[in-house]
Amino acid sequence: MSLLERLQKEKNTEISDNKNQRVKKVQQIQEDPYASIKSKIHSKIIDEIKSDTLKNLGDGESEALEQEITAIVENILNEENSYITKNERQKIISDIIDETIGFGPINPLIHDPTISEIMVNGPNKVYVEKKGRLVLSDVRFKDDQHVMHVIEKIVAPIGRRIDESSPMVDARLPNGSRVNVIIPPLALDGPSITIRKFSDKPYDVKDLINFGTMTPNVAMFLKACVEARLNIVVSGGTGSGKTTTLNVISSFIPEDERIVTIEDAAEIQLAQEHVVRLETRPPNIEGKGAVTIRDLVRNSLRMRPDRIVVGEVRSGEALDMLQAMNTGHDGSLTTGHANSPRDMLARLETMVLMAGMDLPVKAIREQIASAIDIIVQQSRFKDGSRKITHISEVTGMEGDIITMQDIFIYRQSGKDERGRIIGDIVPTGIKPKFMEKIERAGIMLPLDLFKP
Repeated sequence: MSLLERLQKEKNTEISDNKNQRVKKVQQIQEDPYASIKSKIHSKIIDEIKSDTLKNLGDGESEALEQEITAIVENILNEENSYITKNERQKIISDIIDETIGFGPINPLIHDPTISEIMVNGPNKVYVEKKGRLVLSDVRFKDDQHVMHVIEKIVAPIGRRIDESSPMVDARLPNGSRVNVIIPPLALDGPSITIRKFSDKPYDVKDLINFGTMTPNVAMFLKACVEARLNIVVSGGTGSGKTTTLNVISSFIPEDERIVTIEDAAEIQLAQEHVVRLETRPPNIEGKGAVTIRDLVRNSLRMRPDRIVVGEVRSGEALDMLQAMNTGHDGSLTTGHANSPRDMLARLETMVLMAGMDLPVKAIREQIASAIDIIVQQSRFKDGSRKITHISEVTGMEGDIITMQDIFIYRQSGKDERGRIIGDIVPTGIKPKFMEKIERAGIMLPLDLFKP
């Protein structure tokens, strides 16, 4: 063995030893001194309380059950005659309640208003997003089976299943938060859960102005566009806040209109009274019975909608959405993944082709140009903030090209001492061509709204 090979072997051994030491330290930190007593108490509670009672609990029932569980835990701890401090006793009771009627170790994270996203990468790595930044939390599961137990509690109440034959599922929590689950053999490091939380009280336009997502002038402009029944697409990357912005824009729809919402997992929370909410359905165990967004868009046309709000267009439903926009269903709203307004048009073109219709590209572009009035582009910045970066008008066609013009754009002016982005969304000076339509609707915007 050469000197170089010997040195490399010694280095590899040292790296391996260091890694083993780190693993041991993590295992020591993870050891719960009360794990055995918690397991014993949990089993006894399951025996005493019927499993049916643990499903579909109302608020009042949940509180009563918490009190019952607390009494059972106190009795068992007293019988054990082991000295446990008041704080430790309270921690055990809290953990048992989370495990029994909540979602286990991640239950406190779900109820923490400062956390916007929870990512479980196997039993020993639980990340959270706080103020737009990812942080490794101190939450741990016992093992893969413990994670699977929580997954079952999430998917069972909404009739979804998760197993080796169906290892991926989209679901939602009772508070409306969106959940994605993927398990082995597809997830190599153990079952993975991703929860995108939604506020119990939906954000309104004032919240987005306070967050810096939009300005009062932009809010006024978008409100006028919605009331004038313009067709709007909100585009952006994953986690850029498209759904939140769509929710706020949808709140501008007048109360006397019938709204049909169509989503994969119900996330849109509208305050209006006359709302019909539709949700897709995955195939059953035999691979049959699936109901897609496209099926629901087609069905919604027979439901006498004044407005159709599609949570997100991803494939062939884009064609049906464009057809609806072009055949009298003005004022429709949707979102889509794209890096810029121009990219959104290209993606729509691709999605229409995914519908399986052998249409000429020019015909597709004419449909898009005729249907869509505005694209609202939203981005997530490095500091975790989400901001509207473009509001662009689709003006028509020139030859084979769809023409656009920016009405508002975001201009970054720098960063503050905390590293936060400083900037503002400002008008470009161009007055949109659809202003006549807004004025015909009886809406008069300030003349200086479009002045740069």
